[in-house]
Amino acid sequence: MTLNKVIIAPDSFKGALSAREATDIIADEVGRAFPDCEIVKMPIADGGEGSVDAILSVIGGDVYEAEVQSPDNRKITATFGIAGNGTAIIEMAQSSGITRQLGLNPMTSNTYGFGQLILAALDKGARRFNLCIGGSATTDGGCGMAAALGVRFENNSNIGTDGPDPNIRNNSCSSRFIPCGETLCDIVSIDTGNMDVRIAASDFTVMCDVDNPLFGKNGAAYIYGPQKGADAEQIIILDNGLRHYGSVLERMSGRCFSDIPGAGAAGGLGAGCMAFLRAKLRSGIDAILKLYDFKNQCADVDLVITGEGKLDSQSFQGKVLSGILREAGNVPVWSVCGACDCDPDVLQENGITVFEASAGISIDESMKEPEKYLRSAVNKAMQTLTN
Repeated sequence: MTLNKVIIAPDSFKGALSAREATDIIADEVGRAFPDCEIVKMPIADGGEGSVDAILSVIGGDVYEAEVQSPDNRKITATFGIAGNGTAIIEMAQSSGITRQLGLNPMTSNTYGFGQLILAALDKGARRFNLCIGGSATTDGGCGMAAALGVRFENNSNIGTDGPDPNIRNNSCSSRFIPCGETLCDIVSIDTGNMDVRIAASDFTVMCDVDNPLFGKNGAAYIYGPQKGADAEQIIILDNGLRHYGSVLERMSGRCFSDIPGAGAAGGLGAGCMAFLRAKLRSGIDAILKLYDFKNQCADVDLVITGEGKLDSQSFQGKVLSGILREAGNVPVWSVCGACDCDPDVLQENGITVFEASAGISIDESMKEPEKYLRSAVNKAMQTLTN
Protein backbone atom coordinates (compact mmCIF):
# COMPACT_ATOMS: atom_id res chain seq x y z
CA MET A 1 0.00 0.00 0.00
CA THR A 2 1.21 3.51 -0.81
CA LEU A 3 0.45 6.48 1.40
CA ASN A 4 -0.03 9.73 -0.47
CA LYS A 5 -1.27 11.91 2.38
CA VAL A 6 -1.42 11.31 6.12
CA ILE A 7 -2.69 13.40 9.03
CA ILE A 8 -0.67 12.95 12.21
CA ALA A 9 -2.68 14.14 15.20
CA PRO A 10 -1.59 12.72 18.57
CA ASP A 11 -2.34 13.94 22.05
CA SER A 12 0.49 14.28 24.56
CA PHE A 13 1.96 11.15 26.15
CA LYS A 14 1.62 12.41 29.70
CA GLY A 15 4.83 12.36 31.65
CA ALA A 16 6.81 11.39 28.55
CA LEU A 17 6.23 13.44 25.38
CA SER A 18 4.34 16.59 24.47
CA ALA A 19 1.84 16.42 21.62
CA ARG A 20 4.24 18.34 19.41
CA GLU A 21 7.16 16.02 20.23
CA ALA A 22 5.03 12.96 19.52
CA THR A 23 3.83 14.49 16.25
CA ASP A 24 7.38 15.11 15.06
CA ILE A 25 8.53 11.58 15.97
CA ILE A 26 5.61 9.90 14.20
CA ALA A 27 6.01 12.15 11.16
CA ASP A 28 9.70 11.34 10.96
CA GLU A 29 9.07 7.60 10.87
CA VAL A 30 6.22 7.87 8.37
CA GLY A 31 8.46 10.01 6.14
CA ARG A 32 11.21 7.39 6.27
CA ALA A 33 8.82 4.67 5.13
CA PHE A 34 7.05 6.81 2.52
CA PRO A 35 9.36 9.64 1.42
CA ASP A 36 6.86 11.04 -1.09
CA CYS A 37 3.94 11.10 1.34
CA GLU A 38 2.40 14.48 2.21
CA ILE A 39 2.35 14.71 5.99
CA VAL A 40 -0.02 17.10 7.78
CA LYS A 41 1.03 17.69 11.39
CA MET A 42 -1.69 18.46 13.94
CA PRO A 43 -0.51 18.20 17.57
CA ILE A 44 -3.75 17.78 19.47
CA ALA A 45 -5.05 18.63 22.90
CA ASP A 46 -8.54 18.40 24.35
CA GLY A 47 -8.44 21.16 26.92
CA GLY A 48 -5.80 19.64 29.16
CA GLU A 49 -2.04 19.85 29.21
CA GLY A 50 -0.55 20.94 25.91
CA SER A 51 -3.58 22.90 24.76
CA VAL A 52 -1.74 26.23 24.63
CA ASP A 53 1.04 24.71 22.56
CA ALA A 54 -1.43 23.01 20.21
CA ILE A 55 -3.53 26.11 19.66
CA LEU A 56 -0.64 28.52 19.18
CA SER A 57 1.03 26.13 16.75
CA VAL A 58 -1.95 26.74 14.45
CA ILE A 59 -2.88 30.38 14.93
CA GLY A 60 0.38 31.80 16.24
CA GLY A 61 0.95 33.94 19.29
CA ASP A 62 3.19 34.51 22.28
CA VAL A 63 3.76 32.71 25.56
CA TYR A 64 4.07 34.65 28.83
CA GLU A 65 5.03 33.78 32.38
CA ALA A 66 3.40 34.76 35.65
CA GLU A 67 4.13 33.99 39.28
CA VAL A 68 1.08 32.32 40.78
CA GLN A 69 0.01 30.14 43.65
CA SER A 70 0.20 26.39 43.28
CA PRO A 71 -2.74 24.17 44.34
CA ASP A 72 -0.90 23.58 47.62
CA ASN A 73 -0.14 27.27 48.23
CA ARG A 74 3.45 27.59 47.00
CA LYS A 75 4.76 30.24 44.65
CA ILE A 76 5.33 28.79 41.19
CA THR A 77 5.89 30.11 37.68
CA ALA A 78 3.14 29.30 35.17
CA THR A 79 2.71 30.16 31.51
CA PHE A 80 -0.21 31.29 29.38
CA GLY A 81 -0.59 32.24 25.74
CA ILE A 82 -2.02 35.16 23.84
CA ALA A 83 -2.81 34.38 20.23
CA GLY A 84 -2.17 36.74 17.35
CA ASN A 85 -5.85 37.73 17.38
CA GLY A 86 -5.59 38.80 21.03
CA THR A 87 -7.34 35.78 22.54
CA ALA A 88 -5.81 34.49 25.77
CA ILE A 89 -5.27 30.73 25.97
CA ILE A 90 -4.96 29.58 29.57
CA GLU A 91 -4.40 26.05 30.86
CA MET A 92 -5.53 25.54 34.41
CA ALA A 93 -3.10 22.60 34.52
CA GLN A 94 -0.26 25.15 34.38
CA SER A 95 -1.28 26.74 37.66
CA SER A 96 -3.62 24.31 39.40
CA GLY A 97 -2.88 20.98 37.78
CA ILE A 98 -2.10 17.72 39.48
CA THR A 99 1.54 17.98 38.38
CA ARG A 100 1.95 21.40 40.03
CA GLN A 101 1.61 20.25 43.63
CA LEU A 102 3.78 18.24 46.01
CA GLY A 103 1.74 15.15 46.73
CA LEU A 104 -2.02 14.72 46.46
CA ASN A 105 -4.15 17.11 48.52
CA PRO A 106 -7.75 16.44 47.50
CA MET A 107 -9.36 18.29 50.39
CA THR A 108 -7.28 21.46 50.36
CA SER A 109 -6.00 21.97 46.81
CA ASN A 110 -7.31 25.15 45.21
CA THR A 111 -7.62 27.06 41.92
CA TYR A 112 -6.39 30.43 43.20
CA GLY A 113 -3.43 30.38 40.80
CA PHE A 114 -5.77 29.87 37.85
CA GLY A 115 -7.51 33.12 38.75
CA GLN A 116 -4.11 34.80 38.95
CA LEU A 117 -3.34 33.65 35.40
CA ILE A 118 -6.61 35.20 34.22
CA LEU A 119 -5.59 38.45 35.91
CA ALA A 120 -2.18 38.32 34.23
CA ALA A 121 -3.83 37.93 30.82
CA LEU A 122 -6.22 40.77 31.57
CA ASP A 123 -3.19 42.92 32.37
CA LYS A 124 -1.84 42.08 28.89
CA GLY A 125 -5.03 43.47 27.39
CA ALA A 126 -6.83 40.20 26.65
CA ARG A 127 -10.62 40.35 26.70
CA ARG A 128 -11.35 37.07 24.92
CA PHE A 129 -10.37 33.86 26.67
CA ASN A 130 -10.16 30.17 25.90
CA LEU A 131 -9.87 28.42 29.24
CA CYS A 132 -8.51 24.87 29.06
CA ILE A 133 -9.47 23.13 32.28
CA GLY A 134 -8.26 19.53 31.99
CA GLY A 135 -5.68 17.97 34.30
CA SER A 136 -6.82 19.57 37.55
CA ALA A 137 -5.65 18.75 41.05
CA THR A 138 -8.63 20.46 42.62
CA THR A 139 -12.22 19.95 43.77
CA ASP A 140 -12.99 23.48 44.94
CA GLY A 141 -15.63 24.35 42.34
CA GLY A 142 -13.47 27.24 41.14
CA CYS A 143 -13.77 29.10 44.44
CA GLY A 144 -10.04 29.80 44.50
CA MET A 145 -10.19 31.25 40.99
CA ALA A 146 -13.14 33.42 41.94
CA ALA A 147 -11.41 34.65 45.09
CA ALA A 148 -8.34 35.69 43.09
CA LEU A 149 -10.66 37.72 40.85
CA GLY A 150 -12.20 39.53 43.82
CA VAL A 151 -15.16 37.38 44.83
CA ARG A 152 -15.80 37.23 48.57
CA PHE A 153 -17.04 34.05 50.24
CA GLU A 154 -18.66 34.25 53.65
CA ASN A 155 -19.00 31.62 56.31
CA ASN A 156 -20.45 31.93 59.79
CA SER A 157 -17.26 33.42 61.19
CA ASN A 158 -16.72 36.27 58.73
CA ILE A 159 -20.22 37.57 57.98
CA GLY A 160 -20.29 41.30 58.47
CA THR A 161 -16.52 41.71 58.72
CA ASP A 162 -14.56 43.73 56.23
CA GLY A 163 -11.48 41.53 56.06
CA PRO A 164 -8.65 42.17 53.63
CA ASP A 165 -9.43 43.89 50.36
CA PRO A 166 -9.98 41.08 47.84
CA ASN A 167 -8.64 43.31 45.08
CA ILE A 168 -5.18 43.41 46.66
CA ARG A 169 -3.37 40.61 44.89
CA ASN A 170 -0.76 39.89 47.51
CA ASN A 171 -3.39 38.83 50.03
CA SER A 172 -2.57 35.29 51.04
CA CYS A 173 -5.29 32.68 50.74
CA SER A 174 -5.11 32.19 54.50
CA SER A 175 -6.07 35.81 55.23
CA ARG A 176 -9.75 35.31 54.45
CA PHE A 177 -12.22 32.49 53.96
CA ILE A 178 -11.58 30.91 50.56
CA PRO A 179 -13.40 27.60 50.25
CA CYS A 180 -11.59 24.44 49.20
CA GLY A 181 -12.95 20.93 48.89
CA GLU A 182 -13.24 20.29 52.60
CA THR A 183 -14.91 23.63 53.39
CA LEU A 184 -17.41 24.04 50.55
CA CYS A 185 -20.20 23.16 52.99
CA ASP A 186 -19.22 26.18 55.11
CA ILE A 187 -20.21 28.72 52.44
CA VAL A 188 -23.08 30.87 53.67
CA SER A 189 -23.14 33.50 50.94
CA ILE A 190 -21.15 34.83 47.99
CA ASP A 191 -20.49 38.51 47.22
CA THR A 192 -19.36 39.35 43.68
CA GLY A 193 -19.46 43.12 44.20
CA ASN A 194 -15.67 43.50 44.26
CA MET A 195 -14.92 41.27 41.28
CA ASP A 196 -12.42 42.74 38.82
CA VAL A 197 -14.51 44.99 36.55
CA ARG A 198 -12.67 43.74 33.46
CA ILE A 199 -14.35 40.34 33.83
CA ALA A 200 -17.73 41.77 32.82
CA ALA A 201 -16.15 43.25 29.68
CA SER A 202 -14.59 39.92 28.66
CA ASP A 203 -15.78 36.82 26.86
CA PHE A 204 -14.88 33.37 28.19
CA THR A 205 -15.07 29.98 26.51
CA VAL A 206 -14.21 26.89 28.52
CA MET A 207 -12.66 23.95 26.70
CA CYS A 208 -13.29 20.77 28.66
CA ASP A 209 -13.09 17.09 27.88
CA VAL A 210 -15.81 15.69 30.15
CA ASP A 211 -19.57 16.11 30.53
CA ASN A 212 -20.03 15.24 34.19
CA PRO A 213 -22.52 17.12 36.39
CA LEU A 214 -21.35 18.98 39.47
CA PHE A 215 -22.26 16.34 42.06
CA GLY A 216 -23.77 12.89 42.42
CA LYS A 217 -22.54 9.45 41.41
CA ASN A 218 -21.37 10.77 38.04
CA GLY A 219 -20.17 14.08 39.46
CA ALA A 220 -16.76 15.59 40.05
CA ALA A 221 -16.01 13.96 43.39
CA TYR A 222 -17.09 10.39 42.70
CA ILE A 223 -15.63 10.13 39.20
CA TYR A 224 -12.42 12.12 39.51
CA GLY A 225 -11.80 12.34 43.26
CA PRO A 226 -9.91 9.03 43.47
CA GLN A 227 -7.29 10.06 40.89
CA LYS A 228 -6.72 13.22 42.93
CA GLY A 229 -6.08 11.16 46.06
CA ALA A 230 -9.50 11.17 47.73
CA ASP A 231 -10.50 8.10 49.72
CA ALA A 232 -14.09 6.88 50.12
CA GLU A 233 -14.82 9.08 53.15
CA GLN A 234 -13.31 12.17 51.52
CA ILE A 235 -15.31 11.61 48.34
CA ILE A 236 -18.53 11.82 50.35
CA ILE A 237 -17.36 15.07 51.99
CA LEU A 238 -16.36 16.53 48.62
CA ASP A 239 -19.62 15.52 46.98
CA ASN A 240 -21.70 16.98 49.81
CA GLY A 241 -19.67 20.16 49.55
CA LEU A 242 -20.24 20.45 45.81
CA ARG A 243 -23.96 19.81 46.30
CA HIS A 244 -24.13 22.63 48.85
CA TYR A 245 -22.00 24.90 46.68
CA GLY A 246 -24.35 24.31 43.76
CA SER A 247 -27.31 25.43 45.83
CA VAL A 248 -25.47 28.59 46.92
CA LEU A 249 -24.55 29.39 43.32
CA GLU A 250 -28.17 28.95 42.30
CA ARG A 251 -29.32 31.26 45.09
CA MET A 252 -26.67 33.82 44.08
CA SER A 253 -27.43 33.83 40.37
CA GLY A 254 -30.96 32.53 40.00
CA ARG A 255 -29.61 29.83 37.69
CA CYS A 256 -28.94 26.15 38.28
CA PHE A 257 -25.52 25.08 37.00
CA SER A 258 -25.27 21.70 38.69
CA ASP A 259 -26.74 19.48 35.97
CA ILE A 260 -25.23 21.24 32.97
CA PRO A 261 -22.90 18.80 31.18
CA GLY A 262 -19.34 19.79 32.09
CA ALA A 263 -20.29 21.53 35.34
CA GLY A 264 -18.24 18.90 37.16
CA ALA A 265 -15.19 19.33 34.94
CA ALA A 266 -11.95 20.05 36.82
CA GLY A 267 -13.47 19.44 40.23
CA GLY A 268 -16.44 21.72 39.60
CA LEU A 269 -14.43 24.48 37.93
CA GLY A 270 -16.81 24.18 34.99
CA ALA A 271 -19.68 25.35 37.19
CA GLY A 272 -17.52 28.09 38.72
CA CYS A 273 -16.56 29.44 35.29
CA MET A 274 -20.19 29.53 34.20
CA ALA A 275 -21.31 31.22 37.42
CA PHE A 276 -18.56 33.82 37.86
CA LEU A 277 -17.27 34.39 34.31
CA ARG A 278 -20.51 33.78 32.35
CA ALA A 279 -18.43 31.29 30.41
CA LYS A 280 -19.68 29.02 27.65
CA LEU A 281 -18.64 25.37 27.95
CA ARG A 282 -17.42 23.67 24.81
CA SER A 283 -15.86 20.32 24.02
CA GLY A 284 -12.10 20.85 23.99
CA ILE A 285 -11.42 18.39 21.21
CA ASP A 286 -14.26 19.81 19.08
CA ALA A 287 -12.79 23.29 19.40
CA ILE A 288 -9.28 22.13 18.50
CA LEU A 289 -10.43 20.08 15.50
CA LYS A 290 -12.48 23.00 14.22
CA LEU A 291 -9.43 25.22 14.56
CA TYR A 292 -7.47 22.76 12.40
CA ASP A 293 -10.34 22.43 9.90
CA PHE A 294 -9.81 18.74 10.52
CA LYS A 295 -12.94 17.42 8.83
CA ASN A 296 -12.17 19.15 5.53
CA GLN A 297 -8.52 18.16 5.79
CA CYS A 298 -9.63 14.53 5.89
CA ALA A 299 -11.27 14.78 2.46
CA ASP A 300 -8.22 13.49 0.56
CA VAL A 301 -6.10 11.66 3.15
CA ASP A 302 -5.32 7.94 3.19
CA LEU A 303 -4.79 7.58 6.91
CA VAL A 304 -5.08 9.43 10.23
CA ILE A 305 -2.54 8.53 12.91
CA THR A 306 -3.31 9.64 16.44
CA GLY A 307 -1.86 8.59 19.78
CA GLU A 308 -1.82 9.10 23.54
CA GLY A 309 -0.12 7.76 26.61
CA LYS A 310 -2.84 5.29 27.57
CA LEU A 311 -5.73 4.21 25.39
CA ASP A 312 -8.66 3.04 27.51
CA SER A 313 -12.44 3.31 27.69
CA GLN A 314 -12.25 7.01 28.56
CA SER A 315 -10.51 7.67 25.23
CA PHE A 316 -13.89 7.19 23.56
CA GLN A 317 -15.72 9.61 25.89
CA GLY A 318 -15.09 13.18 24.78
CA LYS A 319 -11.34 12.80 24.49
CA VAL A 320 -9.04 13.28 21.49
CA LEU A 321 -9.66 9.84 20.01
CA SER A 322 -13.45 10.17 20.14
CA GLY A 323 -13.36 13.48 18.28
CA ILE A 324 -10.98 12.20 15.64
CA LEU A 325 -13.05 9.08 15.00
CA ARG A 326 -16.18 11.19 14.63
CA GLU A 327 -14.66 13.74 12.25
CA ALA A 328 -12.48 11.37 10.20
CA GLY A 329 -15.53 9.76 8.57
CA ASN A 330 -14.46 6.80 6.44
CA VAL A 331 -10.73 7.50 6.69
CA PRO A 332 -8.87 4.72 8.57
CA VAL A 333 -7.67 5.77 12.03
CA TRP A 334 -4.63 4.26 13.74
CA SER A 335 -3.54 4.92 17.31
CA VAL A 336 0.10 4.61 18.28
CA CYS A 337 -0.20 4.71 22.05
CA GLY A 338 2.03 4.12 25.03
CA ALA A 339 -0.22 1.33 26.30
CA CYS A 340 -3.66 0.02 25.47
CA ASP A 341 -6.08 -1.08 28.18
CA CYS A 342 -9.16 -1.47 26.05
CA ASP A 343 -11.35 -4.42 25.11
CA PRO A 344 -10.41 -5.62 21.60
CA ASP A 345 -14.11 -5.75 20.75
CA VAL A 346 -14.42 -2.04 21.52
CA LEU A 347 -11.46 -1.29 19.27
CA GLN A 348 -12.97 -3.36 16.48
CA GLU A 349 -16.37 -1.78 16.96
CA ASN A 350 -14.81 1.68 16.58
CA GLY A 351 -12.70 0.60 13.62
CA ILE A 352 -9.37 1.60 15.14
CA THR A 353 -6.02 -0.16 14.71
CA VAL A 354 -3.66 0.08 17.70
CA PHE A 355 0.13 -0.14 17.98
CA GLU A 356 1.63 -0.01 21.49
CA ALA A 357 4.98 1.57 22.29
CA SER A 358 5.19 -0.65 25.37
CA ALA A 359 4.50 -3.90 23.49
CA GLY A 360 6.74 -6.63 24.85
CA ILE A 361 8.19 -4.46 27.63
CA SER A 362 6.96 -2.83 30.81
CA ILE A 363 5.27 0.55 30.76
CA ASP A 364 7.95 1.86 33.13
CA GLU A 365 10.68 0.84 30.71
CA SER A 366 8.92 2.49 27.78
CA MET A 367 8.57 5.68 29.83
CA LYS A 368 12.34 5.84 30.38
CA GLU A 369 12.99 6.11 26.64
CA PRO A 370 9.69 7.26 25.15
CA GLU A 371 11.11 8.47 21.85
CA LYS A 372 12.90 5.18 21.19
CA TYR A 373 9.83 3.04 21.79
CA LEU A 374 7.42 5.36 20.02
CA ARG A 375 9.66 5.26 16.94
CA SER A 376 9.74 1.47 17.17
CA ALA A 377 5.94 1.27 17.34
CA VAL A 378 5.49 3.57 14.34
CA ASN A 379 8.10 1.61 12.41
CA LYS A 380 6.15 -1.61 13.05
CA ALA A 381 2.96 0.12 11.94
CA MET A 382 4.60 1.19 8.68
CA GLN A 383 5.89 -2.32 8.08
CA THR A 384 2.31 -3.59 7.96
CA LEU A 385 1.86 -1.39 4.87
CA THR A 386 5.18 -2.00 3.15
CA ASN A 387 5.47 -5.78 3.65
